[in-house]
Amino acid sequence: MVVFVDGDVPCNVEGRRRVKSWLASLAKYHNRALGDLSIVSCSDKELLAYNRQYLDHDTYTDIITFDHTEGKTLSGDLLISFDRVSENAENHGVMFQEELRRVMAHGVLHLAGFRDKTTEEEGAMRQAEDHALQMFHVEHTG
Repeated sequence: MVVFVDGDVPCNVEGRRRVKSWLASLAKYHNRALGDLSIVSCSDKELLAYNRQYLDHDTYTDIITFDHTEGKTLSGDLLISFDRVSENAENHGVMFQEELRRVMAHGVLHLAGFRDKTTEEEGAMRQAEDHALQMFHVEHTG
């Protein structure tokens, strides 16, 4: 089950039913099931505190994924900086909700085993994100 959680900022995800269905489809595409997934909206300040406390990183980020996956069932907590998503959307010339979907897909892809530490891994992740966004638009338009 996917739940949307207000952190220190409102979790303004549009089309929540469509997003839940799409994330389940994304998991299925990668031969996984979608279990319990929390999408938590944070400010830069809140996510930076989590980044420092749990990952020993002193940098802003758009998402931190806490993985609770068991076997082929993807579960976890996606802590998302809505500040970063907003800035990234502006920088890339896309709408906020589109960038937010990219970041949610990024978290689910991490749960499915994708990494992004090397240039090669980053490329594979970006391709998988692009495909995930195409899936959303094919399945959930109209």
